[in-house]
Amino acid sequence: MALAAFAGTIARFVTGIFLDRGINCANPLKIAALIVIIADIFLFFAQDYGTYLQGQFCLGTSAGIYWPSIETAVALSCKDYPSRKGFSLVRSADALGISIGITLGTFSSSLNFIQFIYLLDVLCMLILLYLLKKISIKQPVFRKEIKSNLLDLIENVKTGKIWHNTWLKNTLPLLIISLFATGVLSLLQSGLPIDLVKGGFRRPPLEETFSGFVITIQLFLLLIFQWPIGKYLSSKSIKSALRLSLACLGFGCFSLAISSLLETGLFLVFIAILSIAIGLTSFLPTASDAVIKIAPLSKRGLAMAMYSQCFGISALISPYVAGKFVEDFGNGFLLWVLMTLICIAIWPLINNLNIINQQSQNE
Repeated sequence: MALAAFAGTIARFVTGIFLDRGINCANPLKIAALIVIIADIFLFFAQDYGTYLQGQFCLGTSAGIYWPSIETAVALSCKDYPSRKGFSLVRSADALGISIGITLGTFSSSLNFIQFIYLLDVLCMLILLYLLKKISIKQPVFRKEIKSNLLDLIENVKTGKIWHNTWLKNTLPLLIISLFATGVLSLLQSGLPIDLVKGGFRRPPLEETFSGFVITIQLFLLLIFQWPIGKYLSSKSIKSALRLSLACLGFGCFSLAISSLLETGLFLVFIAILSIAIGLTSFLPTASDAVIKIAPLSKRGLAMAMYSQCFGISALISPYVAGKFVEDFGNGFLLWVLMTLICIAIWPLINNLNIINQQSQNE
């Protein structure tokens, strides 16, 4: 995972730079699809750890190329259409794809042919390549800022001039909020199942199969909530949508903590999952929309790369943190208390967001 995360980080920022230089958004998506096919070939035939690592490295690279590219493409495609509705629609497609993938993966595992998922993945990538054949989505290029790339960003960090960039200062609060929200998303997939199997202070432990059922419920709720909630919030301000998101995420984490103290705490777990699902479906399209409204057009690709990196960081760190808390303390009570306190601590950051549509600005 560390190797994949490293590859994804480099790929994200390099992709963001090229997107800001006006390349067709479909081109990096095609490259990402081809790299996924290579990764699937490695993983299908993997007989040793080295080959497996090569496959994971390719998957990390493809994910790093894919996410800023698709986010930028969505924003550029929503010319006369509210961008938040566009992001909600795409997030709904993501949830549907993940649900179908997990279902087919479970089915192939039951047949003792887990390699089937790699064959299916190759088929999906071939379909994606076909769909991208005639698509051309380019970002406007600001020639006077053609040197505003990753090297400039690194130089600004070294010299301490990074905060002279207004859009970076405006983006930082959003990135902190995004790290928290994506952290909760990762903990639902990694920390919550461990917590349920271990049990709470008084909440009885669950069978592993039942904890898997809880994960399925999470995916189902994200699937059915994403479009209606995203569509409803598209008419609200970004700050209002983020407040709703943090409120639901914080309440969900608090409910999970309290569930550990009750013998009948399982009902609070389901309430928490419902609350967190609403919070995540509120957050995902809103945060993407906020990025394109904070960053100028000439920096949008790099801004999307920074935002999508939050998912990579959370996916790498959250499982370790969850395992450490549950193993050291015997349950997830303190983990969910900590997440609740973090939610309260970052709440004021919403007021620091300077949401201005800077599409016509260059700095």
